[in-house]
Amino acid sequence: MKSGFASLIGRPNAGKSTLLNSILKKKVSIVSDKPQTTRNRIIGVKNYTEGQSVFLDTPGIHRPLHRMNVRMVDVALESIREVDVLVLVVDATERTGRGDRFVIDLLKEVSVPIVVVLNKLDLIAKQRLLPLIDWYRQQREFHAIIPISARVGDGVSQFERIVIEAMPKGKALYPKEFVTDQQESVLAAEIVREQLLGFTRMEIPFSSAVVVDEFEERKTDGLLRIYCSIFVEQMSQKRIVIGRAGDMLKRIGTAARLELQGVFATKVFLDLHVKVKPKWRENDRLLDTFGFPRS
Repeated sequence: MKSGFASLIGRPNAGKSTLLNSILKKKVSIVSDKPQTTRNRIIGVKNYTEGQSVFLDTPGIHRPLHRMNVRMVDVALESIREVDVLVLVVDATERTGRGDRFVIDLLKEVSVPIVVVLNKLDLIAKQRLLPLIDWYRQQREFHAIIPISARVGDGVSQFERIVIEAMPKGKALYPKEFVTDQQESVLAAEIVREQLLGFTRMEIPFSSAVVVDEFEERKTDGLLRIYCSIFVEQMSQKRIVIGRAGDMLKRIGTAARLELQGVFATKVFLDLHVKVKPKWRENDRLLDTFGFPRS
């Protein structure tokens, strides 16, 4: 039997969370077209006949501009040092540049197998693929380079086989029924934030956070009651999130409630409130409260 940890690392918006959801065939990590969507490490466990792979979804590696971002990047960098296989997820639709070289440079001292995943294969012309593979081959020796589409599922099972084969020998690290360490209440907050990201633009996605105030377990009526606070940094942002006559908040709430009902397979009552916390991204106490880990 084989088992071990595989960290999904890469630049923002490369598709790491989509890949984790595709592997598990279950939503444990939110997905958005906005960079820096993933803010914390999320564990997803997959069992195979050969053994067990424990995948770590991590925040995108970027130049941090706030204390919040420093914590996010620290989470990603820490995962490089503590795993058995590294998975470098790349957005194949983007041109290679300094950001890609920076991430590869971070891996100079890494001795564990590194698998490069060229993601979003469904969105690029095939003639662009071979030069991209060749570019990565020239940077250093990788265990494997595999093109996939995490969104469609193409190549994902082949990728999983490569990872489990690269794992060291060992017993399962988690019980067979364990899937993720993502708590239901945290996932609920993230799903609300996912819809917030989808409906808002400009500075709102980056300066907002969602916290679950109450998460009432399902009772005899089968209704799951969730009460959330959406935090922003300025009063003008609060007005945007609420919208004219509350229309934006209603749209966010309706979309989030429908998504929550699908994830938790039960009826959901969702209550949202918007609060202003100036410069919360620089406030260590609030970052602790909002669940951002310290390095």
